[in-house]
Amino acid sequence: MEIAVDIIIGIVVFSVIVIAHELGHFATAKWTGMKVEEFGLGFPPRLLSFTRGETRYSLNAIPFGGFTRIAGEQDPAETRGLASKGIGARILVLSAGSLMNVLLPLILLTVSFMIPYQTVTGQVVITEVMPGSPAAVAGIESGDTIISINGEPINNTSSLSRYIQLNLGKTIDVVISRDGSNQDVQLIPRWKPPAGQGAIGILATMENPTVVSQSYPFWRAVPMGVTEFGQTFVLYKNGIISMIIGAAPADVIGPVGIVQFTGELARTGAGPVLEFAALISMVLAIVNLLPLPALDGGRIVFVLIEWVRRGKRISPRTEGLIHAIGFVLLMGLMVVVTYQDIARIVSGGSLMP
Repeated sequence: MEIAVDIIIGIVVFSVIVIAHELGHFATAKWTGMKVEEFGLGFPPRLLSFTRGETRYSLNAIPFGGFTRIAGEQDPAETRGLASKGIGARILVLSAGSLMNVLLPLILLTVSFMIPYQTVTGQVVITEVMPGSPAAVAGIESGDTIISINGEPINNTSSLSRYIQLNLGKTIDVVISRDGSNQDVQLIPRWKPPAGQGAIGILATMENPTVVSQSYPFWRAVPMGVTEFGQTFVLYKNGIISMIIGAAPADVIGPVGIVQFTGELARTGAGPVLEFAALISMVLAIVNLLPLPALDGGRIVFVLIEWVRRGKRISPRTEGLIHAIGFVLLMGLMVVVTYQDIARIVSGGSLMP
């Protein structure tokens, strides 16, 4: 029963992200006078559908995705089709899905700060300093208490890790408490530290833990949500760089893995689910704008090529073939990732740390 609930929650959250993306395409296509033939949640085969005006709205059997089918996507001869519109209108429609996936996290993160949530706070005390590490060079010692990093209070090990990861490769100001007095030190967290040392080379624990319930009014939650949005983007960027340089494992999950993790995360509360959904929405926005065939970014590339060539288009047949090949390759990658996700679930594996 618990697994079924996890799946339902995961699918609902993933669907919200997809719907937001497709609504961006849908709304801007309608606004610019294009004919939207179908707005679908999930991928065919269809489970049910209805037609309102000139658009069919469908619910499909494969729940991991969605689509907005606009008339004449490659054929400029199609009346009221995508390809028949001006360059500005086409770029707007093609990028609107990603724009919605950027706006959605701002809403989700704001709401997450408004919902009461429990957090553990206390004093973060250093238990070990690795020889030769940035912390050792800066003069930090075992027994010191970390008060703040770059002016941000550190009241649990999660906030310590977060602010270190936000500032990889950058000089940070750390305030520590030793023998009842505060000291300021500076150090640079490492991108690729020795195994088991961490970015600054310390082990830390939390003393005098206290569970507190927090929530914020709307006028405070909005700027906090904007700040969290920016920090989440930096953490994602730093995570990608860490994988590229081999400092972090290149773990990839697909829609099935996202659903699994979302369901597992829901057991810890609504706030973490909203934060994870915001991250996935941001990732979807970035990935869809990559200049790869079949993705929105790949379609935008063809529009920009037309603009550079002063209105001379690549033939619809050639463009369609390139996008079709890209779609097949993308689906092949999704099959591999989905197989890995399903194999992990079947073996009882979890994505929760």
